[in-house]
Amino acid sequence: MAPRTIPLLALDEMIPGQEADVFLLLAAKEELKTKAGKPYHKVTFRGGRRELSFPIWDDSPWSADCRAAWTPGVYYKVRAVYRETNYGPQLEIHKIREVAEADAADGFDPTACQPKSRFDPLEMFDELLAIVRQRIERPELGRLVESILTENRNEVLVFPAARRNHHAFVGGLLEHTLSVTKTALFLADKYADYYPEMRPPLDKSLVVAGAILHDIGKLEEYETRPEGAVFSAAGAMIGHMLLGRDIVREAAAKLPTPLDAEMLLRLEHAIIAHQRLPEWGSPKPPMTPEAMLIHYADDIDAKFHVMMSVLRDDANPGPVTSKKNLMMQHVFRGMAKSE
Repeated sequence: MAPRTIPLLALDEMIPGQEADVFLLLAAKEELKTKAGKPYHKVTFRGGRRELSFPIWDDSPWSADCRAAWTPGVYYKVRAVYRETNYGPQLEIHKIREVAEADAADGFDPTACQPKSRFDPLEMFDELLAIVRQRIERPELGRLVESILTENRNEVLVFPAARRNHHAFVGGLLEHTLSVTKTALFLADKYADYYPEMRPPLDKSLVVAGAILHDIGKLEEYETRPEGAVFSAAGAMIGHMLLGRDIVREAAAKLPTPLDAEMLLRLEHAIIAHQRLPEWGSPKPPMTPEAMLIHYADDIDAKFHVMMSVLRDDANPGPVTSKKNLMMQHVFRGMAKSE
């Protein structure tokens, strides 16, 4: 009888009951105890768009290796069976070792083990630059925004928008920024037409600039690692809103033609006020119409992504999801249709 061939698959290609070899990133490892005091390690393996967290019990044959050798941020080649359990999907591990150089010949790609935007980052970046050039009508403001984007291009292409919760993946900051900018621009067009008598008139160029730069401080707030973003010292102690304000202020000082002082003040305010509440990190609430539109465009984009993720990931049976999610509420997914 010919030996059984074990397929080499991506994690999101595995189906329940299937054994396969798969390249995975160990994203996290925690030493915990059950309520009854039983010790275990909770491990989180990531492969592309799928992430699995499950226990390695203290009496497991893998317990000693897990405790002593399995390291978050390291890539592994794992032979395992994919199981659907009452506690969610898990891997029944048969073999595990660190990835070696020779695995590249079998298609190992470290970026494939990290969640990433479903949109092409180069195309998103070009689209964002096109909005700058087409919709920011104030030349100095447009030059400021474009200079910040181009000088930080490599980081903008890959940074996540958050450590967790929303757009926490490679290219997530760019995806979120482009989405927020489109929403803010839609709102600016609507309300500028709706309230033509407003004085001073709604500044659509400022709305676009603020939307694009509202999270630029995250380039200094985070340090990116294979297992995910972590706070930098400046991120932990200052936060992305004030760091972003400083990036804008320093870039404005380098412009050949100075930006109007009030325009710079309004732009800085939109950045530091975009989360609105002190408990969310904003030292001031939105105090201009432009800052208010940017806040709500940002807020709906983050919250809608969370709701989408709940509907995508929740395994609770029935017409509503569990409320054990980031929204801390049930989400209605619809009634089951009979055949």
